[in-house]
Amino acid sequence: MIIFENSILRLDYDPANDILVIVYPDLHGYLLPELKRSVDILAEKVRNYDVKKVLLDSSRTVVSVTPEESRAVSMYLASALAQTRLQKLARVESLDATVKVRASENLQHIQQTLALPYLLRNFRQKEEALTWLQSETPAL
Repeated sequence: MIIFENSILRLDYDPANDILVIVYPDLHGYLLPELKRSVDILAEKVRNYDVKKVLLDSSRTVVSVTPEESRAVSMYLASALAQTRLQKLARVESLDATVKVRASENLQHIQQTLALPYLLRNFRQKEEALTWLQSETPAL
């Protein structure tokens, strides 16, 4: 069921499996202010629905911002979700090699900088990510 949708973000929640699916938006400079607001809404929905598992599908994400701006968005998202009861976040990697490298660097920075209260893993395929989310992997 769709619990939120705007021009940037669509939140599709599967209550039976407690998985929130998000298609990660494109990152363009002109979208950054609205993207921050959308992340705030995302964190609010995760809190209100007490979501424990999130699938972040960035397989088709286009990035045209600087590495610093991209890192700031990733840090903001990770920090916002750290303030919820989220247990697992699965991220489907981009098909674009440049985006994949940048996302990997951002992920490494997040894991070194923040003490995340949830598990975070990257996957190449959406099906693998869903399988992991549905598994009985213990929370942190």
